[in-house]
Amino acid sequence: MPSANEAPAPQIAAFDFDGTLTYKDSFTAFLVWHCGYPKLAWAFASSPSLITHYIKTKDRGALKSRLIHKLLGSIRRSELQDMIAAFADSHKDKLFRPDALIAWDEQKQPDRLRVIVTASPDILVGAFGAYLGADLVIGSKLGFSADDRLLPNLNGLNCRGPEKVARLKAVYGESMQLATAFGDTSGDFEMIKAADKGYYRVFTGKPT
Repeated sequence: MPSANEAPAPQIAAFDFDGTLTYKDSFTAFLVWHCGYPKLAWAFASSPSLITHYIKTKDRGALKSRLIHKLLGSIRRSELQDMIAAFADSHKDKLFRPDALIAWDEQKQPDRLRVIVTASPDILVGAFGAYLGADLVIGSKLGFSADDRLLPNLNGLNCRGPEKVARLKAVYGESMQLATAFGDTSGDFEMIKAADKGYYRVFTGKPT
């Protein structure tokens, strides 16, 4: 219980991003937008270890980080951010599910924080989070070198499954008030179960 002089902790509305707020994967859409399908296919054809490593480990985070590095190389963080900003600006009206946006707007309440929790890179989803007015975007972190160049690995764990709840608690404390959570894959189950009200695959709309 908060003391008389202490404001109650805000409640959290947590949304997965890809497949929940959006109707398709934003990471793949970004790579296709920037590189095109032929170059994306070339990346897999020229580096079969991308697939064999994933089949062996089931590590989606490693696959994403190695793939983007294969396609973009040791790009500077600032250059990547500029690319992402242009992508988000051109796709902000093309990716979102209309019914998901209605639910997102409904969660805009004085005592509630709207948080996007995603396995996609936070550097990518953060651009869309700013557009939506998210209070915070929590996502997987791409690795960067000391001189801010992209590395072929994540900085930390892939933000999926139990890691989503762990990351929320790392920000808001062990006693966080997760009022509601929305997701669409098995990687959202723990977050949905931790919420007072959890919703699985409730959004089906596509942009017109």
